[in-house]
Amino acid sequence: MKSILLLCSFSFFILSCSGAKKTIGEVAPKTSTFNAAQTKMILAADATTSMRVFKINNKNDSILLRQKCEDVVITPNDPVLKAFTDRLLTTVRDSMSLGVGIAAPQVGILKNIIWVQRFDKAPFPFECYINPKITKYTVKKQDCKEGCLSIPDKRATTTNRAYAILLEYDKLDGTHHVEMIEDFTAVIFQHEIDHLSGILFTDYLEEK
Repeated sequence: MKSILLLCSFSFFILSCSGAKKTIGEVAPKTSTFNAAQTKMILAADATTSMRVFKINNKNDSILLRQKCEDVVITPNDPVLKAFTDRLLTTVRDSMSLGVGIAAPQVGILKNIIWVQRFDKAPFPFECYINPKITKYTVKKQDCKEGCLSIPDKRATTTNRAYAILLEYDKLDGTHHVEMIEDFTAVIFQHEIDHLSGILFTDYLEEK
């Protein structure tokens, strides 16, 4: 009887150890698309607090504003992504900004995320776009007077903006969409998506 008990105990020990081995090499699932420094910046305040807008006339800011952003890995219920998109919206709607669009690098986060005010929809709502990409531009151009939250006291007319664009993007729920955008709203999208590649609207001006 004693031998049987010892054998059972030994068998249980082996099974327990082999079960443990399965988890030793496992990597914890990625819960956020942001690194530690970005997460700290985002969670430094709540969703009702705007973030500092980076300015081109600040040397350190200008270096970041000229960098290319990374795509966002959307995972279900990512609290950091939700917190960031909320704070980015608060920033663009802040009385010190009052912009019609904003891109993540303008607050120091190099991710492909933008907010755009949809003047082609009533009642002109702000909408968030993840990993936006323009896949087609019309040959027809439009002139548009532009300004930028990251370029203080500068407004000028660009002449190279496409009248309409074909846009692909993801939403916060992970769904993928394709949409045709026209007129002034198309200019906002082109302006904000340029930011994701380190391009400013002043790059299109003949004057230097």
